[in-house]
Amino acid sequence: MTSAIELSCDNFRCEIAPGLGGSIAGLWLDDIPVLRSTPARALTTARQSGSYPLVPFSNRMAHATLKWDGTSHPLVQTGGDEPHSIHGVGWQRPWTVLEADAHFALLSYEHKPDDAWPFAFDTSQAFRLSASELELSLSITNQSAVAAPVGLGWHPCFVKRARSRISFEATGRWEMSADKLPTHRVEAHGLDADCAVLDVDHCFDGWPGVVHLRDEQLYTRVSSNLNRLVVFTRSSRDVVTIEPVSHVTNAINLMTMTSASANELGVRVLQPGESMSAEMSIHVERVK
Repeated sequence: MTSAIELSCDNFRCEIAPGLGGSIAGLWLDDIPVLRSTPARALTTARQSGSYPLVPFSNRMAHATLKWDGTSHPLVQTGGDEPHSIHGVGWQRPWTVLEADAHFALLSYEHKPDDAWPFAFDTSQAFRLSASELELSLSITNQSAVAAPVGLGWHPCFVKRARSRISFEATGRWEMSADKLPTHRVEAHGLDADCAVLDVDHCFDGWPGVVHLRDEQLYTRVSSNLNRLVVFTRSSRDVVTIEPVSHVTNAINLMTMTSASANELGVRVLQPGESMSAEMSIHVERVK
């Protein structure tokens, strides 16, 4: 397994685990964990990490089946009691380190068609750390001979402390069924709520690209050029997951089930050799 990478600048520190899905093992400011943070050597799966990349799709693909261009492609189920395929394949595969120094790292992963995803692609992610901000970028290029649907995003799990409060704007929210799949969209104005009592598992759209998270120790601002956001937490959980994503959950299959277009649901259809990229930043300050 590729060794962990540590980025540091002043009192801000990020540890990356290339061999575990190119995930962020931990992010700390003055040794206070910003994300769910564990030394990379102690991790056994990217699902335990602070954040991991979502590529070539985010969230759930219903019943581990991709319906595309008149063909139904069975996919690998994620495992456990999860009947769907979830969060793409990037988080389940080792990434190659192309470049790394004290403040910057560049990783890549090359995917060949398999049971987890039927289209070839190349993807890369970059990490840049300054004294108070971690900047992330994620790109994908379609290496198949045919047009392929794609999506991008991140899955950061932020520590939920005693007085954590989340706020962001949006114009809509997708309601969820018991099997954790979206059913319909309703108008919604985002959230401004105490995380301790929050019970949410939704994709919001019309998101302007900024989330504010504040508690008794840290103020965190999450920014992205994506315009959809998945937020998940329960009152019993010690993290709040704030996921900038490019498309609605199960969006590719929703295209065949409804009259919604790729653009309406956020699906990008890349021609052979065409690329897509996304950006996200996590800005952190101590509360004074």
